[in-house]
Order: sequence, then C-alpha cells, then structure tokens
Amino acid sequence: MRLSRGVPCIAAALLAGVLSQPTPAAAAAVAEQPCARQDGVRVPGAAFQQSACLADLTTAGLAGTPYTDMADQAGLTARGTRNPTGVPGMQIDGYFPDSSRFNATHGRRHDAQFVIRLPDRWNGGLVVTGAPGNRRQYATDTAISDQVLALGYAYAATDKGNNGADFYRDGERPGDAVAEWNTRTTQLTRAARKAVAQRYGHAPRRTYMTGISNGGYLTRWQLENHPELYDGGVDWEGALWTANGPNLLTSLPTAVAHTLGSARDEDLYTVGFARGSEFLWPYHEQAYWGVTQKIYRAEFDPAYDPGCPGPSAGTTPDQVLAPCPSDASYDYSSRPASVRRAVARVALTGRIGRPLLTLHGDLDALLPKAADSDVYARMVDASGRGPLHRYYTIAGGTHVDGLYDTYPDRLRPILPCYRSAFDALAAWVERGTRPPADHTVGRPASGDVLNSCPLSIPAARAAG
Repeated sequence: MRLSRGVPCIAAALLAGVLSQPTPAAAAAVAEQPCARQDGVRVPGAAFQQSACLADLTTAGLAGTPYTDMADQAGLTARGTRNPTGVPGMQIDGYFPDSSRFNATHGRRHDAQFVIRLPDRWNGGLVVTGAPGNRRQYATDTAISDQVLALGYAYAATDKGNNGADFYRDGERPGDAVAEWNTRTTQLTRAARKAVAQRYGHAPRRTYMTGISNGGYLTRWQLENHPELYDGGVDWEGALWTANGPNLLTSLPTAVAHTLGSARDEDLYTVGFARGSEFLWPYHEQAYWGVTQKIYRAEFDPAYDPGCPGPSAGTTPDQVLAPCPSDASYDYSSRPASVRRAVARVALTGRIGRPLLTLHGDLDALLPKAADSDVYARMVDASGRGPLHRYYTIAGGTHVDGLYDTYPDRLRPILPCYRSAFDALAAWVERGTRPPADHTVGRPASGDVLNSCPLSIPAARAAG
C-alpha cells in the first residue's frame, strides 16, 4: 500500500513501543530539582512507581527525554500551536497490576501505565484523561497536559490498560478490552486524588474528566457512571457506543467498502459522512478506516472472521493499516445478539451526572458527527440531562488537528476551541457562569486560527 503524506505518523503511533533514549542535553534540560514531599507521595494500588521533580513538566522541557513520548502524539496537534512552558513540579510514572503486556514504554512491557504530574504552583484542581485511539499515557501531553499544568492543575493520564493495534487480544470475553478502559480510568482518578492529597495536604477541590476521541468516550462514560468523582468534563469528539447502533461498526463497514471500490459516495453520506469532507477520504482510506473497523470488530465480534485480523493486526505499517476485505460486507444489525450484548457492556446512555461540554468537527471523517455527537446530544436530552450539556460543532474541524498542516485553506484546528471550552467549563462549575448555548463555531476568515477560538462567536458572524 502506498502511504500518503502523514500516514507514517499514524502508523508510528500505532506501532511505537519503546521511547528513544534521551540526549545528554535533553536530560540536562530536565535535571531533577529539589521537591517537597517527594518521598511521601505514593500512588495507592500501584505495583510500580518512579518519581522525579523536574524543572519543566511541559513538552518543551520533556521532549527527547523518558518523561514523554513525542511519537505517540503524532498527528494530534497542528504545527505552529503555541504551548506554555516552564512549569516545575513532580512527575510520577508507574503502573497498576495488570496481566497484559502491550505497552512497552520505558521497556517495561506492562499495561495500565500512567503518568501523574503535580505542579509546584497548584490551583487546587485535578484533570484526568485517557489516551485517544490506541495510544498510550503521554499521547495528550501537548494537546491537554501543557495547558492545564500552566493553569495550575494536577494532571493524570492512563494508557487505558491495553493499547496498540492488537488491543483486542486483551481479556477473555468480547468487549473486555474496552470495558477495562473505563475501569482503569476510574482506578487512576481515585488514586490520583489521593496522591494529590499527599502532595499538597488536601484532596483536590475540583476534578475534571476530559479526553479526545476514545478519551472523549471515557469522559462521557465516567460522567454517566461515576459523577461522584468529578465536577465536570470536556468531551472532544468522543466515540459513541450504543448496543443497537449507531456505533463504529455501523458506519465504518461502508467506509471500508468505499476503500475497496464496492460503495458509492452516496452510501457514505447515508451512514453519516459529511458532504464537503470528500477531500479527506483518500487519507482516511489509507490511515484509519480499515484498521479501525477490523480491530474494533475483532474486539466485539471475533467470530465474524477469525482469520482477519487473527492473532495480530500486523507487524508492519502496511499490514496494520490494511482493511479486512470481509469487513466491507459487515452488517452489524444482522449479527447475533451476543455482539450487541458485548457492546452493551460499554454502551453510553446519555445520563450524565455532571456538566459536560462536547466539541465535534463538522468534517470529521473517522467519527462523523451525524452518527456520533449529534446522536449523543439527543441521548442526553432524552434522558432529561440537557441542562447539564453544551454541544459545539466546530466548522472546518476534523478528527486530528495535524491534518490542518496539509489543508490550511479548508480546515481549522479544534485545540484552541477545546481550550476555550475547558475555560468555559471551569467558569460554569466554579463561578456559575453558563456557557454559550449549543451552536456551530464558525471558521474565521482571518486571525490566529491556530491559537484562538472564542466559543461565543457563532458561524454566521465568523463567516462575516
């Protein structure tokens, strides 16, 4: 398969295992600093932890060191994004007991790895996230960690307990691997709250859940199932799982069929893909659609085609990204009830118990919003939780901000809108300032689109 520009970055994120060794200069840049209470901070339940007090917890200081992994962040942010720097504090890396070994970060080959960052100047809050896609615990360092650390929040991220393209091999029953994502996020939240209390002398006054893609799914699930742990959340294009559909297994088979030449453009529109997103389809045919359908179908419906992907999704980028031909004719609605029961174990309900802001790009060509966040917003409303929810469509936004670098005339990054949404959530929770009503945030005709996104400006005004 010939890979278009940018696809090797996605493959690197799927296949990356061991961090590169830091250069002497990079190691010196994050030399350990004196840190109060370092020895006394223990992460409850951790089987292993390693703490360091560092001069800078942001990626500007950590890049090239064992304290982050830039390869695992590939494609998530646009070049030219300005990030804060110079946040000293403590970093704790470790893992909880687990039997799977997909995560080779630090050479440990142990899943349920986490990172917790505790800035010296703490604002009393904690932000928790889980890795997007099938990435690992450092995946959102640039997109989320840098900003919230600069605001004074403690930060905790999990690899979700399994990762990589072969994540579906974890567990014994269909759905076990994804169910573990939720369990590990809850586990880390509880442990991080106690670690924060040890470091600063009291528990966090506010705890926020947030995430991108699968991390957005985790945000929805946590606010539905464990609202007692959180004060609110920001969901950035969270994946939607419902037992009767829609879900990834109802939209992606048509995308795979389109890739293999047996579906028309109209068929993609029918399952939710947006008109106007066609220029993104060739990239997604090579980088996303095939691999995503086959590994999630293997997770929830392994009996459909036991030979593909089989015991591994592949060992080379070409093999990993290639679709299973049988997935082009996959029909979720006709599969046995056991498949829907497997999905039901991790399904969303819309019954959020805390304030939630959702953002979704109108040109998302992996999780089309018509089959995802539009549906979830209706679920929240139908459950009577609408007053707790705000939903912002980002005009020109797509699933990964890195594609803005290729199409700056057609796309806009969602990250600056996410940062505005996080500020809006904090204002809502902490000061009672209600965020703007649901609307489409227009793509501005001018200005710093990489670093600015006022949520209060609707599409009509932004378009001029």
